[in-house]
Amino acid sequence: MSSFSFSNLRYRMKRKARGPSIGLLFPVILLCVISTLPLLYILLRAYEVGWHEAVRLIFRPRVFELLCNTVKLAVSVTIASCAIGVSTAWCVERSQLPGRNIWNVIVTLPLAVPALVSSYTWVALSSKMATFGGAVLILTFSSYPLIYLPTVAALRGMDPALEETARSLGYGPWRTFFHVTLPLLRPALYGGALLVSLHMLAEFGALAELRYDTFTTAIFDQYRLVFNGAAAAMLTSVLIVLCLAIIGMELLVRGRARYARIGGGVSRQWRRVSLGHAKPFVLLGFSLLGLLAVVAPLGSLIYWLITGSSAGFPVKEVMEAVVATLSLGFGGSILTILFALPLVVLAVRFRGIFSTLADRIPYIIHSMPGLVIGLTFVFFSIRFITPLYQTTALLLIAYALLFLPLAQSSLRAALEQAPVRLEEVGRTLGYGRLKVFVTITLPLIFPGLGAGMALVFVEVMKELTATLLLRPTGVNTLASQVWEHTSNVEYAASAPYAALMILFAGLPVYLLTMRSFTTGKKDR
Repeated sequence: MSSFSFSNLRYRMKRKARGPSIGLLFPVILLCVISTLPLLYILLRAYEVGWHEAVRLIFRPRVFELLCNTVKLAVSVTIASCAIGVSTAWCVERSQLPGRNIWNVIVTLPLAVPALVSSYTWVALSSKMATFGGAVLILTFSSYPLIYLPTVAALRGMDPALEETARSLGYGPWRTFFHVTLPLLRPALYGGALLVSLHMLAEFGALAELRYDTFTTAIFDQYRLVFNGAAAAMLTSVLIVLCLAIIGMELLVRGRARYARIGGGVSRQWRRVSLGHAKPFVLLGFSLLGLLAVVAPLGSLIYWLITGSSAGFPVKEVMEAVVATLSLGFGGSILTILFALPLVVLAVRFRGIFSTLADRIPYIIHSMPGLVIGLTFVFFSIRFITPLYQTTALLLIAYALLFLPLAQSSLRAALEQAPVRLEEVGRTLGYGRLKVFVTITLPLIFPGLGAGMALVFVEVMKELTATLLLRPTGVNTLASQVWEHTSNVEYAASAPYAALMILFAGLPVYLLTMRSFTTGKKDR
């Protein structure tokens, strides 16, 4: 009887897990169609040039120079961000670092300082920062939290028994880290590194301030100054090739390993590693990081707020920009999460060629400058969907496409650690897939969902180029006002808008950091 029941149970589980439902596939297919519009736009514009002219535009010496600049920047910032993000996360979570709860907040705060604001404050302090080294330094400070946050989450989710077993076998702290801890951090590390590298391909505002030429700044010049859409499309096509290479490398190193398991181990206090003689140097490193990444740009901003002779505080304009920014931030983050959920569920629970392709298309779009996404939507909305032109809905869809990988990364890390067996048990009890997702899966991935929304909200507040093209008439955001004033070297006039950007972006970052930190303490 028990054998019969067990066989029947396995049969019912297999029957209920044959493949994705239409309700899951339809939004994914719709999203894939929308995501291909920028690629279609680039192909249409490139087709107008002709094959010979396209080859000439791609294989110019200037393109090779831009390629070298872009690759150098992406590699340097990604490596530096990984080094800072992983080392600080380990010190906060695994070592006897004094005041680690305070350092946890300080290390995360640079995420709230937009690269555009950080770059202009540094340039205002010294024009010598407008170099390759300055660009790497400033963009690393803005990017390493994308490595730190998922690494901290992964460290808190590990079973203490894994590292304790390694210690009992005679492994020291360093050997335990490289042989046990680091391999388990690979999903978080790879996802964060992918986001950082792709973000470097699409970064514009900070690089324009720092006078460092990449494909993105060159594309902007072609569109806005030379009005050469074909040449810009050719530059964008090279950028897409770079993106595909990065995504391919990430897929290759990630492999098909699974990291989910049932249970989180026995709830107990971690045995933290003593820093010993390295403690003063570690504290000095954390202090320098906080000074350069947070105190220096904020100090420069406060200086322009207080002493700038051209500073003004037009209350009406500032409040309108605040309302517009917060509305677009909340709307964009909610829509992005709704887009990302079916995509991540399909990629993690129903692995295959289609799910992998659908999961990676948004990363290609993320590597494109916001200017290209904006021009794509302008092109198609004017010709085919005129009522959507210059509407908030169209701008929110553009935000969702641009920042979908941020939500995917957070949701994927959470879903991969949510045991699929719990969902299978729910289905054998007669629950439909939607009810299983709402009652079992969603509570398990809720921390990742909240983290994704917070990250998207912060990035929407910083977004510039797509906003300039797609915003409804008369709508100004904090980022657009900062860009308008800094383009005219009006640093003091831009200071109020920049300060408010940091304030509103810092609030969700702070709350997310404190919540995750408190949760981590309770779990132990």
